[in-house]
Amino acid sequence: MMEKSRHTRQLAVSLLFGLWFPCCLSQTTAPSRASVALTPSAAPQQLKVRLAGYPRKHNEGRIELFYKGEWGTICDDDFSIANANVLCRQLGFVSATGWTHSAKYGNGQGKIWLDNVLCNGGEKSIDLCKSRGWGNSDCTHDEDAGVVCKDERIPGFVDSNIIDAQVDEKKVEEVRLRPVVGTARRKLPITEGVVEVKHKDGWAQICDVGWTVKNTRVVCGMLGFPHERKVNKNFYKLYLERQKNLYLLRSVACLGSEVHLAACPLEFNRPNATATCAGGMPVVVSCMPGPLFMQNSSLKKKVKVSSNVRLKGGARLGEGRVEVLKDNEWGTVCDDRWSLLSASVVCRELGFGSAKEALTGARMGQGMGPIYMNEVKCVGNEKSIWNCPFKNITAEDCQHMEDAAVRCNIPYMGLENSETWYWDSSNVTEMVMSGVKCTGSEMALSQCQHHKTVNCQKAAAKFSAGVICSETASDLVLNASLVEQTVYIEDRPLHMLYCAAEEDCLSKSAAKANWPYGHRRLLRFSSQIHNIGRADFKPKAGRHSWVWHACHGHYHSMDVFTHYDLLNANGSKVAEGHKASFCLEDTECQEGVSKRYECANFGDQGITVGCWDLYRHDIDCQWLDITDVKPGNYIMQVVINPNYEVAESDFTNNGMKCNCKYDGHRIWLHNCHIGDAFSEEAEKRFEKYPGQINNRIS
Repeated sequence: MMEKSRHTRQLAVSLLFGLWFPCCLSQTTAPSRASVALTPSAAPQQLKVRLAGYPRKHNEGRIELFYKGEWGTICDDDFSIANANVLCRQLGFVSATGWTHSAKYGNGQGKIWLDNVLCNGGEKSIDLCKSRGWGNSDCTHDEDAGVVCKDERIPGFVDSNIIDAQVDEKKVEEVRLRPVVGTARRKLPITEGVVEVKHKDGWAQICDVGWTVKNTRVVCGMLGFPHERKVNKNFYKLYLERQKNLYLLRSVACLGSEVHLAACPLEFNRPNATATCAGGMPVVVSCMPGPLFMQNSSLKKKVKVSSNVRLKGGARLGEGRVEVLKDNEWGTVCDDRWSLLSASVVCRELGFGSAKEALTGARMGQGMGPIYMNEVKCVGNEKSIWNCPFKNITAEDCQHMEDAAVRCNIPYMGLENSETWYWDSSNVTEMVMSGVKCTGSEMALSQCQHHKTVNCQKAAAKFSAGVICSETASDLVLNASLVEQTVYIEDRPLHMLYCAAEEDCLSKSAAKANWPYGHRRLLRFSSQIHNIGRADFKPKAGRHSWVWHACHGHYHSMDVFTHYDLLNANGSKVAEGHKASFCLEDTECQEGVSKRYECANFGDQGITVGCWDLYRHDIDCQWLDITDVKPGNYIMQVVINPNYEVAESDFTNNGMKCNCKYDGHRIWLHNCHIGDAFSEEAEKRFEKYPGQINNRIS
């Protein structure tokens, strides 16, 4: 009522002024709301939108828009759920559930960019809605509008609600370490040197009077280093006294938890004054790199990184979904109140620098299994995220669509000057590498295993390797508990297995059977394969090359989609099977996600992000032929996309293993888990299950 009456009073006043002072009204710089002409506001090609304020969850907050190099807010006058729907979709959420007025999430700063916004709800961007125009407002920040978005992401939406430093980088545009020692200049990463900040067309220094170790920690963090170390100032003093120095900053007062120097209180020298540093010299710092970036192999062994925190699903080194280890099982972190401070603690304990971005809304894909933490509140100096205050999770608190992620600062290694071109190979004259076999964690191809001598025809253009890079990829994971719940044995008559034999779904001894008499003993189970990545999983081959199988009446889009194996004590296969992708489709999807792929009528095949493909236990080839297997203890293994034919953001979770007990009549599976779900210690115990020695997925 208060909001409504406020608008009524303002409207009445505006009408009175319009009647009494028409000439004055035409000259006013802030026209009244009754007379303003509302039109769509032209904006940059892609308007940046973010949520801000406190306290809030990741899917709600004060709306801020980036226009003409500056973040600003929206006034709540005439705001509606239609406006909120447009903004939430721009942020990657499916819709809005509500909106807020009167600066519920705190007062913003700077410009109020839009006022009297009127959307119909179908616009693709808020700047396409009618409004007073950019920067034309008579509101204060007490009237900042906010939105509450439905906590479901638009499938495949790349941009997301990123929590970044939000600092004025115009103050400190760029920071570097300038090495002084000749040998240090040739080694990367540069870990010690003079701290310099970009200034106009050159570089300037910082006066070290009053410089603290907290300042050093911030500089090292933003340059990709987890720790700082003492530096011998006397070593540099004589050299630097002979240099001509330009002191841009004379005082820096960081707390040590900032992620960027520009976030610290800074005192600049006056532009026209002679910049001096009385009693001091340029700041020199020394940083300790993480193990991945150390040149000294003996030092690598001494520096330890966390063994109970990891990053998964990222496209680059130093980014990914945050996962933590508890009771020997990996789980995720909910993004409620996820911040740069908490993200930086994770980055540093993993051997990287401070956090560049804290990511919400499962930006690096959804995890599987438990969610262990919620509302993590680090202050920034903790050794581990486990030392930070947090809430334990209940079933109602969070879902995996709220998994937190990070992007960490990493040192400059100069590798991009060497990562690789992709071009028409008709003019190839020389091969430089062959036999390349990477694990996926290397920073450059040169770090991968490869032939010492190039083993390839010198100018065989058709053998040239190429890549197509992408920021996003699919990530397939098997529902391990469903396998355990649905397993059983069936003795199936041979006369019902002709199609299966044609598709090579039986063991080799089946060829010697007395067809159509007798039977095969089959270990049956259901497979539910989820795409928890950030891009749809599609077959490598286009539909023009799919193979029609008349016996089953369907197309195979991939020759081998899954391997099924039963391993004995030595890790040798005692039974094996494979599953062609004779129908990759969206069987079901999580709420808010629409199905895109259906095999019927030669339709497109694939698995949408947030959907899963279900192969029921009662369809052909969904089994292991164990006719020749003797009673005993085994390990059952399932591997999805075993030949790596389709790109995924993470292949370590493509395998699933179960302990298996077979008494000749019945079968039991237990401890079913995806390949990277357990700690190393728990995995070793699993492999020592009676009689087991070595069963690693090759």
